[in-house]
Amino acid sequence: MTSDNFQVVRHPFTMREAIDEAKRCLHCKVPLCEKGCPIGNHIKEFNYQLSKGNLGAAMETINEVSNLPAICGRVCPHEKQCQGHCVLARKGNPVQIGRIESFIADFDTQMRLTREPVPQKTRGRIAVIGSGPAGLTVAGDLARKGFAVTIYEGQPEPGGVLMWGIPEYRLPKDVVRSEILKIAELGVNFVNNTLVGTNGITVDKLFAEGYDAIFMGTGTAIPQNMDDVPGSKLRGVSQSTYLLHQVNAFNEGAIGREMVPIQEGERVGVIGGGNVAMDAARTAIRMGCDVTVIYRRGQEQMPAIQAEYEEAVKEGVKFWWHSTITEFLDNGEGRLGSVRIKSDDGERTENFDRIFLAIGSRPANRIVSTTEGIDVDEKGYVKVVERPSGMTTRRGVFAGGDVVHRPQTVVLAMKAAKDVALGIEQYVDAVKLLEDIEKANR
Repeated sequence: MTSDNFQVVRHPFTMREAIDEAKRCLHCKVPLCEKGCPIGNHIKEFNYQLSKGNLGAAMETINEVSNLPAICGRVCPHEKQCQGHCVLARKGNPVQIGRIESFIADFDTQMRLTREPVPQKTRGRIAVIGSGPAGLTVAGDLARKGFAVTIYEGQPEPGGVLMWGIPEYRLPKDVVRSEILKIAELGVNFVNNTLVGTNGITVDKLFAEGYDAIFMGTGTAIPQNMDDVPGSKLRGVSQSTYLLHQVNAFNEGAIGREMVPIQEGERVGVIGGGNVAMDAARTAIRMGCDVTVIYRRGQEQMPAIQAEYEEAVKEGVKFWWHSTITEFLDNGEGRLGSVRIKSDDGERTENFDRIFLAIGSRPANRIVSTTEGIDVDEKGYVKVVERPSGMTTRRGVFAGGDVVHRPQTVVLAMKAAKDVALGIEQYVDAVKLLEDIEKANR
């Protein structure tokens, strides 16, 4: 169903290309690339195994640390992390670690080289709310350690932002499904179309069903708006996340073209400078629109991955720096017709058919509002303690990823989730030990 416009931009390595690239690794005594990876991937080792043609061993090395290598290999900001720390980066030609990682993971999926052992689920029952990067990471780590894990997801299909928030040309949905299948093969159960915090499905009810701990990996589902700017409620002003979700759903064949909030030939503005803004702008370009990104700071301050910005420029996206919309103007029919912009050159009016906002997001409160004892800060982010890592102010309820640390990259959500998984493991084991001691003393 996917349009040809949404075909993958960066083609994966061939076998020969991947092995040749792995052979460029210098196998540093102190591998700075691994220090640059938030989750500490054993990069030197999987490069070595790949360079020898040992793809199964390379995959086993990756599995020691990462639950989502095919995804991280595609969407991580490698130039700031592993590749940015590679000593060959000083000469402008680092080892292409991300492409190597995704090649190994893809090859393993296609050839079924490795099958991880599935331990008996005897250590406890864990409920995970949300199936984005954090939820999948917690589930995978705990399933490997003998916990029975069930993931509750509000959408008809698991994946969260990986499935619905990142465009197909950057992250093919078949790749996401393959990674989720590997998690499921560890014994993780998925319950879709189930929104915890609604319809009587609460944290308390999950505990009553016998779960020993609950993890909140619900992300930041509520986009920030521009209510303080006149005209922000006009038709034609909407959220970038909504555009991305609808286009992804259309490309999957789940909805018709009429449900996509954008038309070919329209002049589209995207407000923001992060990765969501880049995704929205590049998606609008692919839908046949004239697209301009409007950002209040300069290019140097833009938080988006540099490579994504460069690709956007190549594809025809225009950028207005140091520019702020001060008013959305009605076309006389209750819809957006133009905007008033303030920039370093003064004020002017520009015509736009649609404006999409990509100015940040915040957590939803449906779980917190239906659960006693979970404290949040003034912006709605969940407060957690240091020990056990990731536990909220409600005993047995843990949280991690964007719902705690504000919107970040996939791999940073994974890093936080891995720490929380260890905290859950320690907590459940300690509780069960105390219960056994109490029973013995009766």
